[in-house]
Amino acid sequence: MGATAGAVWGRVEQQDFRSRVRGALLGVAVGDALGAPVDGLGLDEIREEYGGEGLVDLGFGYGRRGTVSHLTQLTLFTVDGLIRAQVRRDIGAWHPPTDLHRAYLRWATTQRDWGPDERRKDDGWLAREEWLYARRDPARSLLIGFGDESMGTLDSPKNPGEAGPEAAARSAPFGLLVGWEPQLVAQLAVECAAQTHGHPVGYLSAGAYAVIVHALARGESLDGAVQRALALLAPRPGHEPVSDALQHALGAVRQGMPTPERVTGLMGEGTAEGQLAVSVYCALVGEDVRHGLCLAVNHDGPSAAAGALTGGLLGTLHGETALPPAWLAELEGRPTLLELADDFAMEMTQGPALHGPAGSAPGWLARYPRG
Repeated sequence: MGATAGAVWGRVEQQDFRSRVRGALLGVAVGDALGAPVDGLGLDEIREEYGGEGLVDLGFGYGRRGTVSHLTQLTLFTVDGLIRAQVRRDIGAWHPPTDLHRAYLRWATTQRDWGPDERRKDDGWLAREEWLYARRDPARSLLIGFGDESMGTLDSPKNPGEAGPEAAARSAPFGLLVGWEPQLVAQLAVECAAQTHGHPVGYLSAGAYAVIVHALARGESLDGAVQRALALLAPRPGHEPVSDALQHALGAVRQGMPTPERVTGLMGEGTAEGQLAVSVYCALVGEDVRHGLCLAVNHDGPSAAAGALTGGLLGTLHGETALPPAWLAELEGRPTLLELADDFAMEMTQGPALHGPAGSAPGWLARYPRG
């Protein structure tokens, strides 16, 4: 797998990158929080409950406004796994899919246990965050995929018929590996998606989403980012539904004013490729971040994943300051999200100063143990 050796990190570049990392993680979470209360409702039901314009502000989910679903929880553990992979690399243990799988198993523990177990010294800091010990309607495919120690792979995936959007919706962090080549980003996202989503539509959508985020994090346009994803998808078996969905999203941009009906049309059956298409479309046509996110959750399909995917794109594209401040103010887990984002940005830009042959910062290894 590639490394960050090629990137040159001046102070301005580091600050821009950190803003995009924060934007990506906060964007996923705020889109998820917006969509979760209406997940599973049809457009008519949403309008009945929230008025003719549909949902235009945070609603009540899981007891209060601004709460996130399992999609944000898993995105956080994706970041944790990526940092841990980098740290373990020093000792010659370099197999990121395994490190990500271990991180996802730590998430699975949060779904079973009442709270953190201080005896598990190798858990690191994220798994000790009390608020993550909450079941937020995790999809059955996730509980099965991470239900035991065995890891799904591309040759032998878990849930081979599963084409849902959950794997794609936890994959924004792969795209933040800006020092890696796009094909390696795609490969890692695909391999990690196969741990729960064994259908090509499920894992290739995750790979395509990661590549789009990757191009945005490097400062490319969204249109250019989608073209890059299409080029990388083309040689992979089973890519046609995903590629077609992305082409439809680009085509729909030219068809006039965005409407919930148009979004519902792109969504299709609500599987991963339709959700990916919706996120690209809403990020392209939204007048601003708030409008794009509202478009992404008001339709007949699943709303939490569409919101999370769209938020990840918009946050990476525009940085954290473009996200609606009133929504961030109520967002569950915001301190954790920011802390993790800044740790990730620091690891990617200043990793050698934190750990390496010359010595390691003990505080860093306490947060991200090598075990």
